[in-house]
Amino acid sequence: MDFNKIKLLINTVIYLRAIQIYYRLYYFLRNRLFRYNVKKRIINDFNSIVWKNRIDYDNSYFKKENSFTFLNISHSFSDKINWNFNQFGKLWTYNLNYFDFLNQENISKETGLQLIQDFIKNDAFLKDGKEPYPISLRGINWVKFLSNNQVKDELINNTLYFHYCILFKNLEYHLLGNHLLENAFSLLFGAYYFQDEKLYNKSKNLLISELNEQVLKDGAHFELSPMYHQIILSRLLDSIQLIKLNITWKKDDLISFLEQKASLMISWLQNITYKNGNIPMVNDATFNIAPNSKKIFSYAKHLGINSQDIPLSDSGYRKINLNNYELLLDIGNVGPDYQPGHAHSDTFNFELIIDGNPIFVDTGISTYEKNAIRQYERATSSHNTVKIGSKEQTQVWGGFRVAKRAKITHLTEKPNFIEASHDGYLSDGYKHSRSFLWGEKYLILNDKINRSTSNKAKAYFHLHFSVTKPLVDGNNVILESLGVSIEFERASNISIEEYQLSAGFNKTNLAYKIIVLFDQTLKTKISL
Repeated sequence: MDFNKIKLLINTVIYLRAIQIYYRLYYFLRNRLFRYNVKKRIINDFNSIVWKNRIDYDNSYFKKENSFTFLNISHSFSDKINWNFNQFGKLWTYNLNYFDFLNQENISKETGLQLIQDFIKNDAFLKDGKEPYPISLRGINWVKFLSNNQVKDELINNTLYFHYCILFKNLEYHLLGNHLLENAFSLLFGAYYFQDEKLYNKSKNLLISELNEQVLKDGAHFELSPMYHQIILSRLLDSIQLIKLNITWKKDDLISFLEQKASLMISWLQNITYKNGNIPMVNDATFNIAPNSKKIFSYAKHLGINSQDIPLSDSGYRKINLNNYELLLDIGNVGPDYQPGHAHSDTFNFELIIDGNPIFVDTGISTYEKNAIRQYERATSSHNTVKIGSKEQTQVWGGFRVAKRAKITHLTEKPNFIEASHDGYLSDGYKHSRSFLWGEKYLILNDKINRSTSNKAKAYFHLHFSVTKPLVDGNNVILESLGVSIEFERASNISIEEYQLSAGFNKTNLAYKIIVLFDQTLKTKISL
């Protein structure tokens, strides 16, 4: 390993918490040096719980073809299902093992049971499916399906409980973040289903500690991905409904705690969701993965949960809503420090929506595979911000890793004006500041760098795929179909290039981006 890789690794590891390092070593040594077994426990008859799906999953299993569609990739199994099938990458295999399709709109009780029984026959040969994250999601889906259809099957119940025992012994303390929270939600479903005090106590303790840690003061989930916020919030609402529908088993203060956190998270989602119903595709966010905001708001209303009117703050996002446009700004730090796996190098990124139509957009993500596309989609040049030379603001690498990261060093907020600075380029002696000034018919960005870059600074502006190729006229760029003009003052060069805009996993659309070279200062005026 060369010196630069060692340095990169050190700058990644120094942000980890002691508990993460401990459990990485503990699980590694335990699973390799000792015979690791989970004792099976026979589950006898117990009372069924009540469940009603409020958010159906999209259809992903098609019985006639014996096919599954995940991440915009379909595959038919000609004979028996290979639950370890990995031709399309680990995330596709994970989705196969989540069993979301048990709760899709058009699946029958008979078909669902056949799939579960086939899975159980292959239990001894499972690989990715025995990892704690897919166990967590699959556990919730099995409990929902079995309870909704009032299924009582001893083999299924014993297999499900055995998997919960594996999860209990392998909670994702080495990762923390949304993974540990998903473990906790699943343990709650397992606890209610089996009426198990041990599962319940662990779940309750984890939910309280992790939701207190992971829900920021303005209601954002601390990994700062609107998509994961939707996923976590929908899981939180499921947990509240689980307790309310089965209130006789446990009577304590957990439900009031969960409702308070849900109220906070709804507030943030309402603040961040555009009028057209979409969320910003910032950090690791993409289309058709999480339940949409409209479904979540309807679910919360059904449960009697009201939002709190809390302005955006800790999350680092700001959203300006005027009569004819919406503007999202990112003026926050990469976070959380110890789990930035879904973070991008995107400080001072922005999105602009005019009359419900996306104009300047984040490029989103189309893959989780550790490849060049994943690296590109997390890089500075894939966001509407400034890159100096070949340096990244924040060192994203390895698919889900972050080493040195940009920090906000200055922030000023006034009516119609925000200015901030970050230190992401300080190792090369540069400090980048960007200000936003807005009015009803204009948006002005001022980029300032503390010293000459010899025209190596590039400002990127990514257009939505619906926007036709812009016209360049001197230092002006015209978006003809929209009646929008952009003036770049002190630009040394302006170019228009094509790029691939994510439309979901493994799906992109051709779009255009504007690249502006400048030295120390660049004034961008967008006239609407």
